[in-house]
Amino acid sequence: MNFLDKLKQFRDYEEQLKWEGTFADYLELVKKNPMIAQSAHSRVYQMIISAGVSEQNGHKHYHFFDDKIFGLDEAIERLIEEYFHPAARRLDVKKRILLLMGPVSGGKSTIVTMLKRGLEKYSWTDEGAIYAIKDCPMHEDPLHLIPPHLREDFFQETGIRIEGNLSPLNVMRLEKEYGGQIEDVPVERIFLSEDKRVGIGTFSPSDPKSQDIADLTGSIDFSTIAEYGSESDPRAYRFDGELNKANRGLMEFQEMLKCDEKFLWHLLSLTQEGNFKAGRFALISADELIVAHTNETEYRAFISNKKNEALHSRMIVMPVPYNLKVSEEEKIYEKLISESDVANVHIAPHALRTAAVFSILTRLKESKSRGIDLIKKMRLYDGEIVEGYNEADIKELQNEFPDEGMGGIDPRYVINRISSAIIKKGVPSINALDILRSIKEGLAQHPSISDEDRSRYTEYIALARREYDELAKSEVQKAFVYSFEESAKTLMDNYLDNVEAYCNSNKIFDPITGDEVDPDEKLMRSIEEQIGISENAKKSFREEILIRISAYARKGKRFNYKSHERLKEAIQKKLFADLKDVVKITTSSKTPDEAQLKRVNEVIARLVDEYGYNTTSANELLRYVGSLLNR
Repeated sequence: MNFLDKLKQFRDYEEQLKWEGTFADYLELVKKNPMIAQSAHSRVYQMIISAGVSEQNGHKHYHFFDDKIFGLDEAIERLIEEYFHPAARRLDVKKRILLLMGPVSGGKSTIVTMLKRGLEKYSWTDEGAIYAIKDCPMHEDPLHLIPPHLREDFFQETGIRIEGNLSPLNVMRLEKEYGGQIEDVPVERIFLSEDKRVGIGTFSPSDPKSQDIADLTGSIDFSTIAEYGSESDPRAYRFDGELNKANRGLMEFQEMLKCDEKFLWHLLSLTQEGNFKAGRFALISADELIVAHTNETEYRAFISNKKNEALHSRMIVMPVPYNLKVSEEEKIYEKLISESDVANVHIAPHALRTAAVFSILTRLKESKSRGIDLIKKMRLYDGEIVEGYNEADIKELQNEFPDEGMGGIDPRYVINRISSAIIKKGVPSINALDILRSIKEGLAQHPSISDEDRSRYTEYIALARREYDELAKSEVQKAFVYSFEESAKTLMDNYLDNVEAYCNSNKIFDPITGDEVDPDEKLMRSIEEQIGISENAKKSFREEILIRISAYARKGKRFNYKSHERLKEAIQKKLFADLKDVVKITTSSKTPDEAQLKRVNEVIARLVDEYGYNTTSANELLRYVGSLLNR
């Protein structure tokens, strides 16, 4: 199917979804499906839930935010459970402005944009269908036509509560055009669209001297006063403010706390009573979710001003910190790069991870009570196993600094430096060192970084490089060892057989001679010595390994050499110990002989085929590791 055919197919689909009828027809639809009449808050919540929810370790993951928001599961869960869900159930938080507060480039705007785009798409589904009084500029809820004295009867019959009153314009239309015959008022299905200003509004502050309150609440159309004779005639009023147009959906207040006070006053009544004042009319009802976002500095200044107490009490403040997981930070960079014109540039494995390590280190705070360094803390937060720490320790670390993640380097800065590295190098491949070099150069030019932070961040660059050095050496050594994982498993199984026999005072079966022999002390010590296990400590270390294996078995998990951090290190070091000289000579030789050259080419081929490098980045990796091993 070509593109023009797809356009025609979409127009046909749009025509199928359109619906128009009288209020009497609409009532029949409502009786069959009461969800049609849900509030804006309920519609947003149902939209999020419809995308799917999964649960792990007592925490919920909302799939609506997948592919766009990374590492903010806890913030998103709190947002849903403490605001959207109770607001959908008509609890009092519905009468609050949702204020997302966090550092720049932390995901606040992305969350709001996802909600807006999601609502647009959801309104095209059967579950998210929305109906409004036809030709109403505010796309008003048809149920507002039901007089207040009959609403309790309607609730008893349908279970649907009606909130809000008919707008001044529709009050006049009902009398003049339909003679008070509510059942004859035409109703149509609407589709939310920010571009068409249907159900989604966005307000951005500008110069207080030039910005008019009409941007929010609409204004009088003076060209029609001669026709209608009065400024208080609703037909002479343009219901085209952002609050008018966002009715039935969502209203975004960008940088809300930068707004002039007169704009914020209108929100007091809108949040508490669901209506606002415009022109010379009665209060105008509006059913809309108000979402605002700001940074922490502006928020602190706002709440310190006593004049803002009334508005502050009508806000639900949701912190949106930076992501604190290296693996999730890496996904952010991958997403941003994939959306750019440099998506075709080869970025060597571990390059983005190394940048992510630096970013996360700048956002973490050193624990005062647990005596844990930032690298271990970073690994714990990312779900890695760190010897001596468990889930309870992670919770304690997270509770130590409730504001952790509200500062540090933002993703945009790192992406800017990655872009700079790509342009500066001028080749279709960059590696971790290129990115770290670019980040370091950028720190000197960053206007908002203090000298103290610059010095600290430089130390984090050095830490990130050390992490990369270990990854690089391990990567090359694995490439030199054919089928590394299989070799590691064989060595571990052999070690564990001997450890089990040693701890249980048993003998082991020799598969070659068929005899029962004593545990191989030489083998066990050759592995344990790699991580400094002394002769006196070997027994407790071996018993600890067996206890860990037993714990895994009880939980139905499979134990492997990566399941114990120190054993993993010992196995790797043992495998690499005899190989180190080979790697060192092969990678650093300026005039390799035929055998060395063949080995290098084999390793490069393996790095390209199995590890995600291209020829350029693989050669750079080998040269770098060769220099590391020769130091």
